Amino acid sequence: MEAALEQASPARRVPLPVWALSGAHLLNDLMIAGMVPALLPLYKAAFHLDYTRAGAVLVVSNVTSSVMQPLFGHLTDRVPRSWFLPLGATLSVTALALTGLAPSYAWVLLLVALSGVGSGVFHPEASRATHLAAGDARGAAQAALQVGGNLGVALGPLAVSLVVLRTGLHGLVGFLVLAAAAFLLAGSVLPWYGGLLRHEQASPTRSRGRNRPWALALLVLVVLARSLTQVGVSGYLPFLYQQRHVPLARGELLTFVFLLAGAAGTYLGGLLSDRIGRKWLLLASMLLSVPFAWLLPRAGGLLAVATLVLFGFSILSSFAVTVVYGQMLLPGDVGLASGLMIGFSAGLGGLGALGLGWLADHAGLGAVFAVLAWLPLAGALLTLPLPDERTLAAGEG
Repeated sequence: MEAALEQASPARRVPLPVWALSGAHLLNDLMIAGMVPALLPLYKAAFHLDYTRAGAVLVVSNVTSSVMQPLFGHLTDRVPRSWFLPLGATLSVTALALTGLAPSYAWVLLLVALSGVGSGVFHPEASRATHLAAGDARGAAQAALQVGGNLGVALGPLAVSLVVLRTGLHGLVGFLVLAAAAFLLAGSVLPWYGGLLRHEQASPTRSRGRNRPWALALLVLVVLARSLTQVGVSGYLPFLYQQRHVPLARGELLTFVFLLAGAAGTYLGGLLSDRIGRKWLLLASMLLSVPFAWLLPRAGGLLAVATLVLFGFSILSSFAVTVVYGQMLLPGDVGLASGLMIGFSAGLGGLGALGLGWLADHAGLGAVFAVLAWLPLAGALLTLPLPDERTLAAGEG
């Protein structure tokens, strides 16, 4: 029986608490990453904002939830804090839900900032817990954690469309029930995670390998190219379809298809990376995305749907993989590595979307999608100099 268990698929070796963290991750990212962009038109109308002040809400969200993640990861590398898991997830959901009661624009910014801080606190600690529990199924475990977040991002615009557009901003208060769920899910893993931390602290002489900051910097650039591609497609595809007289609701639905396919790619890519290696999965992900990135603005009808599915699946199949890869490149600071892979690079990608907006204003949407077609190829070329896992394993030994 034990031999059979050893031969079980990596997915079956993912501990149940990791799935609980994945559920908390889904609720966290549903709010801060999925709903905030979709809520901007509602905030704009409710508080009579111009586009600049409405956009500032998204910038505040990005900076606090993403760009600051490496800071939280660095702090917890020195002293891990298991209680960051329920605190972060609960604060993220609660603060954003309370923007439904915000009396002014300033309160919206404050609550969105608090929500972002909660998200920034949760992510590195959740990735550390998954890293410690993964064993030889690192890709599968990280995929299980990250697929929850990607599903949350995909479902966020649907939640706004189905609930908040019908109730108005005050309907956000109803999402406080999700805060309670996030607290229970993240809090349920504390005894398990505490045991992992005690085991790690009891083995201080275990070699972790050496840090490779140059390779990590290169990987950050790869993730930045992927993130900017994802944000560019999600943000500007509806505008492209509007130009073609496709209803906005249908354009948003197609964006959901892209992100949902990406969630599937995240999970399956993580499983596959345990077999073929992180570098080669990442390289394949980038290269496979190139033809779909080129075809996207040229396709219509069912071909457009098929292109979106294949593009989303391929470009995001490396999402969990880059987290594991980053932790392998910086084994002495896995929280910092996680923050750089999940938050910092994604946050910079979100801020880079402002540059895409400037390009759209001055050169048209065609220029935006021309840039997006080159980004996966750039990511593939940047992947080539990265060390493979045999080199890393030799260093860890």
